[in-house]
Amino acid sequence: AFAAILADGTVVTWGDPRCGGDSSRVRDQLRNVQQISGTGSAFAAILADGTVVTWGDPRCGGDSSRVRDQLRNVQQISGTGSAFAAILA
Repeated sequence: AFAAILADGTVVTWGDPRCGGDSSRVRDQLRNVQQISGTGSAFAAILADGTVVTWGDPRCGGDSSRVRDQLRNVQQISGTGSAFAAILA
């Protein structure tokens, strides 16, 4: 799957929906996106306020709900084959 940040800070995704190609579940959250990183089957977006939105296969980082409270002031995200790591300010 693929994801692109548009000029207005929103995101468009396409490709296999099981691998992050369908971001409709989080579309309303994908505003003011600064950076997108991917794993083999998921994506993570850093928003302008330093929070993170994830989508795609939960086994590959697509569900960050367990660590959502820790994902504040995120500066950078890097993806491996099946996980994300975040650098905080």
